[in-house]
Amino acid sequence: CPVCDLKFAREEGYFLGAMYISYGISVVVICLFAAVVWMLTRWSLQKCAFGHAPVRPFAPGIALFSRVLWIYLDRAADPGRDS
Repeated sequence: CPVCDLKFAREEGYFLGAMYISYGISVVVICLFAAVVWMLTRWSLQKCAFGHAPVRPFAPGIALFSRVLWIYLDRAADPGRDS
């Protein structure tokens, strides 16, 4: 960044932590969706477990959000490293 001198290029494997955040968010969203389907339909939990298909369109947004969250956590943990 020409204003604050922040380096946007990250080393290889930097966003590995974001993958774990994305997985956790996805599991929570799928479980919430399955719980809502189960409460509305009273299907068996095995049928509700396949309720992940409607959540798939949200995957790119969850991945981007997890990367932003990962960068935020990294900068909060060590604010002066890339400056």
